[in-house]
Amino acid sequence: MPVQHNWIEDVLAMLTATGLISLGIVFFNQPGLVVGGTAGLALLLHKVLPLSFGQLFFLLNVPFYWLAWKRLGGLFVAKTLVAVSAVSFLGDHLHQWLQLNQIRPLYAAMMGSVLIGIGLLILFRHRASLGGFNILCLWLQERYGLNAGKVQMGLDCTIVLSSALVTSWSVLSLSVFAAIIVNVVLATNHKPGRYNPAAA
Repeated sequence: MPVQHNWIEDVLAMLTATGLISLGIVFFNQPGLVVGGTAGLALLLHKVLPLSFGQLFFLLNVPFYWLAWKRLGGLFVAKTLVAVSAVSFLGDHLHQWLQLNQIRPLYAAMMGSVLIGIGLLILFRHRASLGGFNILCLWLQERYGLNAGKVQMGLDCTIVLSSALVTSWSVLSLSVFAAIIVNVVLATNHKPGRYNPAAA
């Protein structure tokens, strides 16, 4: 049976994961790409509502905490709340420490999605998530054995495709490409039986 992560390992993992994910979102924002999940919904709604990405991302995740509490436990909810809060804060303030003058859209799609995928994988391995669809996908995997990465891919592609209403086809195509990369990272590295999330 795998050894449980101690609190120091969890803290370091949360810092690493939220840092990578926030940087990935910066990569996406520069050329206007759209990410999947509740982060993607927040980016889309940010275009039409007078609220920041961080505010929307935090609010969109609130309804999913009940499912997480009932099915995945209080510790999972606490870690997820910390991760969501950190990404919400960094998503709104990272530009104060980092500014990208130019980044090619294709490179932004590739590296931004890899950063986000690795960050999500770290959170999953430490019994946390970014809330929203992540919670739903993890619950479906633990309850029914469905692959979290594949379910996430379907949901993410749905969100990204809906961005066609507010973005160009070139940006949409790269966003779909990026969503696929994120979920390939998850699907190939987070499989039932390969890692025991209940023991992490």
